[in-house]
Amino acid sequence: MIANSSPDKVLSPKYMAHIVLRTPDLQAMSAFYKTFLGAHASWENEQMAFLTYDDEHHRIALIGIPGLQAKVQKSAGLDHIAFTYETMTDLLTAYKQRKAVGILPVWSINHGPTTSMYYEDPDGNRVETQVDNFETVEETNAFMVGPEFLQNPIGADFEPEELIRKLENGVPESDIKRRPNVGDRGPESIPW
Repeated sequence: MIANSSPDKVLSPKYMAHIVLRTPDLQAMSAFYKTFLGAHASWENEQMAFLTYDDEHHRIALIGIPGLQAKVQKSAGLDHIAFTYETMTDLLTAYKQRKAVGILPVWSINHGPTTSMYYEDPDGNRVETQVDNFETVEETNAFMVGPEFLQNPIGADFEPEELIRKLENGVPESDIKRRPNVGDRGPESIPW
């Protein structure tokens, strides 16, 4: 039975299932996301690829369309997609594994709510990997309505290798996740 609809709020979905990207180079994009996410193809041919890394049938679908124009970076539209890791150790392990195959972040930043690394795929789409910095949603929300986030909603840049050294030296993840106060910082400081 369909429930009565409320004019106040549309029913929210259970979760976000997948993204679909058009690409002029299906082979390069498929190889990138398989490596980047530790994914495999649930189905793939010379025109399309459906990739997954968990129990969902596909998380990323790629459609190969020869002759597409290159992505215009400074235009309206989707800025990035993001994937969350459970721990700082997991985030940095994945960073080291990607680095070993030549995939390096273009920006590493502690936003406050998350510690994040941004990468670019072969078509220039940005992909964020992150770990939540707070234990609860309530703590995250409190930070985001607080004065520190108001002053700096962007965050503090970091070097991944420095975080790895801290972890290896026994610094607790909770200390590493604490965002340093770097003063005022707005959207103009985003490097793209």
